[in-house]
Amino acid sequence: MNVEDYYQQGKRSWIRLHEKGGKFHQVPAHHSAEEYLDAYLAAACLGDDKKSPLFRSASGKIGMLSSERMSRTDVFRMVKRRAMAAGIGIERICCHTFRATGITAYLENGGTIEHAQAIAAHESPRTTKLYDRTNDALTLDEIERIVI
Repeated sequence: MNVEDYYQQGKRSWIRLHEKGGKFHQVPAHHSAEEYLDAYLAAACLGDDKKSPLFRSASGKIGMLSSERMSRTDVFRMVKRRAMAAGIGIERICCHTFRATGITAYLENGGTIEHAQAIAAHESPRTTKLYDRTNDALTLDEIERIVI
C-alpha cells in the first residue's frame, strides 16, 4: 500500500486494499484504525508523499523508519514478535489469523456472512466460512459438559 491508499472521501476515511490479480478493494476505515493511521502518518511525516510506501521497514533497532516498503517477511516477523509480546502462542499465528479474527468478531457481533464476504472481498461465502471461528467456542462449551 502507498500513502494514497489511505484517503478521505467526504468526512470518512477509506482504505484501498490491493488484492490478488491486480484488483482493488476499498473499505471505510474503522474509527480506531483511522485514529492509529492518522497518528502514524503524523509521527512518520508521511502525509505529503502520497506515492511513497505507507508501511515501511525499520532501520535496524534504532526506531527509525527507512524509505523501503515492508516486505511480507518483515510483516510476518512483526506479527510473530507482537504475538509473543502479548503472550499468545506463536506456533500457528500468521497474517491470515487477523482475517479469521476479524470475520469471527464481526459475526459474533451480529454481522451477516454476506456482509463479511463483501468486507473480505471473497467471491464465495464458502471461502468466508473457512475463516469463521464462531463455532469453535460452541464446540468447547459442549465438550466441557462431559463430566468425568
